Amino acid sequence: MKKTTNQALVIFGASGDLTYRKLIPAVFDLYMNDSLPEGYAVLGVARSLFTDHQFRKKMREGISLFAHYKDAPADKMDDFLSRLFYLSIDTGKGEEYVHVKEKLDALNKKLDLGQNYIFYLSTPPSLYCTISKYLYGQGLTLQQRGFRRIIIEKPFGHDLASAIELNKQLLIFFQEDQIYRIDHYLGKETVQNLMVTRFANGIYEPLWNRNYIQHVEITAAESMGVEDRGGYYDHSGALRDMIQNHLLQVASLVAMEPPNKITAEEIRYEKLKVFRSLRPFSKEDLRENVIRGQYTDATVRGKQYNGYRDEKNVDPASRTETYVAMKVYIDNWRWQGVPFYIRTGKRLPTNVTEVVIHFNPSPMKLFKPADGSTIPDNQLIIRIQPDEGILLKTGMKVPGNGYEVKPVNMDFHYSELNDDYIPSAYERLILDCMNGDNMLYMSNEAVEATWKFVQPILDYWENDKDAPLHGYPSGTWGPDVADNLIEGEENTWRYPCKNLAEDGVYCEL
Repeated sequence: MKKTTNQALVIFGASGDLTYRKLIPAVFDLYMNDSLPEGYAVLGVARSLFTDHQFRKKMREGISLFAHYKDAPADKMDDFLSRLFYLSIDTGKGEEYVHVKEKLDALNKKLDLGQNYIFYLSTPPSLYCTISKYLYGQGLTLQQRGFRRIIIEKPFGHDLASAIELNKQLLIFFQEDQIYRIDHYLGKETVQNLMVTRFANGIYEPLWNRNYIQHVEITAAESMGVEDRGGYYDHSGALRDMIQNHLLQVASLVAMEPPNKITAEEIRYEKLKVFRSLRPFSKEDLRENVIRGQYTDATVRGKQYNGYRDEKNVDPASRTETYVAMKVYIDNWRWQGVPFYIRTGKRLPTNVTEVVIHFNPSPMKLFKPADGSTIPDNQLIIRIQPDEGILLKTGMKVPGNGYEVKPVNMDFHYSELNDDYIPSAYERLILDCMNGDNMLYMSNEAVEATWKFVQPILDYWENDKDAPLHGYPSGTWGPDVADNLIEGEENTWRYPCKNLAEDGVYCEL
């Protein structure tokens, strides 16, 4: 990784869990990989009353628990922690932002930061515009000397109208090329490998279209429930929390056209074309092609789990979805008529995120499998997490007389790259922002396009009290009716396990 120019990372909400578990450990790993500049500082800003020493002590604990280089030598740890500083202000009061400017001016003189600042908003979305306005009021968003960038976490709005308004407000205080909307899914090595798998291998690209692919399946399953996030989740739900951002982004990488160049502008343009090609849901589609569910109580392997409505801070009469499955079409030349099946849910049998490419079957069934059943179609599975890797399912002859066929797996696991360091998602994305590379960040147009696609679903669920909400027992793969989404008698969802190549053999269910 290349060195970057001198700069400071200013984290608003620095006393929170994200900073402790993700951000500072990621920055420390950048330090250990020699990716930080000589002049560098982290300024934590929050309401909590910490001294620099107390902040550093807490961050040392986070590094020792969550960083890749958690066992780094003490002198390295001390040197890094000496670059961490803290400022306590009320982020809702504009007059207190003068202290942010004064602190940055002092750090700039001390560490020669070049007046280059990244503002990371690890705060509730309600503060995004407030903080931006007050930074603007102190002249901290203007790039007269040094660069100024802002990173905001999802959710980027609560619906289409609020997303448009958020973008409108942010653009008052920042230019679009200064705004980095972070989606940690796009920082995962295996998500980025989707593009490499497609565009670096001549064996796949000729087949990557409606002529050879029957359907595409994208799954993001979680075995845990809402845990202590019931208050947030009950106003969000699976559609907003996972599909509008993470999974539609993954779908765009699967479906996008080859870019002319590997640049942020070209790739974001091709992804946006996919979002604009998503077929809008008709009233019939909303009823037939979108399934929502909510987990109920169940005993799984001897352990009792509460239903969603019994979780802490959840409305006992809640109709918030914890599961969504949908059939989506992309109306363009490459994908016309090819269904994309997308599902996500909580309290499913295992934690797994993957893309499955189902290829068309061979035109004639010349051979039969050993057990007399139908030969499964070829599948290419790109596993995003866990047990990251790629699996190709194909048919091979069973040794002996005759031509009996058995499905076999050809697989590669990222864990086999023992000599290669794989950066965390936040590590990669923070470094990209430091270098001014927004390829893996979301543009304002993409945010609004994805909200435009899901908004009719939200409206349907909110306005039609007869819109079905299916219960499913904790520890199962969601409502049974989701199986009816997939076309073809022999087709069904892939039910993956923690281990990439052991579907149907080793599973938590």
